[in-house]
Amino acid sequence: MNAPAHRSRFPRDDGFHADLRRGAAAYFARTGVAAQGGLAMHLKTVAIFAWFAASYALLLAFGDASPWLAAGLTVSIALATAGIGFSVMHDANHGAYSRSPRVNRVVGLALDFIGASSYVWRFKHNVQHHSFANVAGLDADVDAEPFLRLSPAQRRRALHRFQGWYAWPLYGALSLKWWLVDDVVDLVRGSIAGTRFPRPRGRDLAAVVAGKATFLAWAVVVPVAVHRSAWPVAFFVFGSLVLGVVMAAVFQLAHAVPEAQFPGAPGADGLMSTGWAEHQVRTTVDFARTSRVLAWYLGGLNFQVEHHLFPGVCHVHYPALAGIVEETCRAHGLPYRAQPSLWAAVAAHHRHLRTLGAPQPVEA
Repeated sequence: MNAPAHRSRFPRDDGFHADLRRGAAAYFARTGVAAQGGLAMHLKTVAIFAWFAASYALLLAFGDASPWLAAGLTVSIALATAGIGFSVMHDANHGAYSRSPRVNRVVGLALDFIGASSYVWRFKHNVQHHSFANVAGLDADVDAEPFLRLSPAQRRRALHRFQGWYAWPLYGALSLKWWLVDDVVDLVRGSIAGTRFPRPRGRDLAAVVAGKATFLAWAVVVPVAVHRSAWPVAFFVFGSLVLGVVMAAVFQLAHAVPEAQFPGAPGADGLMSTGWAEHQVRTTVDFARTSRVLAWYLGGLNFQVEHHLFPGVCHVHYPALAGIVEETCRAHGLPYRAQPSLWAAVAAHHRHLRTLGAPQPVEA
């Protein structure tokens, strides 16, 4: 049985993490820029929300003119919604959007606006995933059992033989499951991956309820009321499938790939096998580092190694920090892995799914 996450810990830093911090501090001192927020981040926020608002307004105004127009605008809304998740709420809920905790908390509610609970996210993603990436039983992001086998530590089932193909449409369904099932179950249980977290009370509980209501209002109720038809419900499901595939696939490309390592659970003493910073490097892979378009849209999630090492730094700095991280890894004899393109990363994830789903050879 895996040790509870709250009892698990990493050994003391052997100098690698300290060198990384010194390198990042030197970069910020040399450039004079702030680690959080900044004009570039604020302009990006305005652009993405304007994209969302324009697509949504056009769907309300002209969505019943043509099913093809409605489908195209639905895809645009889904991609803009994913952009809000990648670039805005993600930084804010990590405390990287602004130097003000209050601003980060308010902007972090963007996740509630697009369907999920920022309250649950901060425990599931910031605490569990960022502490114990790719550790089965401790990282909920690699737990899609029984449908998918994402870690070698998980049980292989007969259906996993085909997961390289059915995973992609399944990712589409995961968004609806996340919004309507996972958040509710986590809140009722008061635990994630076996670790307890405080149930929301007062303002936090009100924000959770208001967020779900607001999301369902703009996504379903308003379009149905405006068009006086049930067809917006079908397009809501369609948009959810598109959004689910885009968001799940991007998050999987950094961890569920053959190049990423899947460390075992902590020992009886709760101690992990490597230091925290080394763990992040070994379990994470960058991709498409030279693509400015992807780096802008994905909110730096293609620089996932840098994000795991500096989650409190705004993602606009990740391209600059990547060289520092790579050089420091080389100096300490640690691997720094990066796929050259988005498609290479997608292919790597597909290989990972097929490899873990394949029947294991029988030993003689």
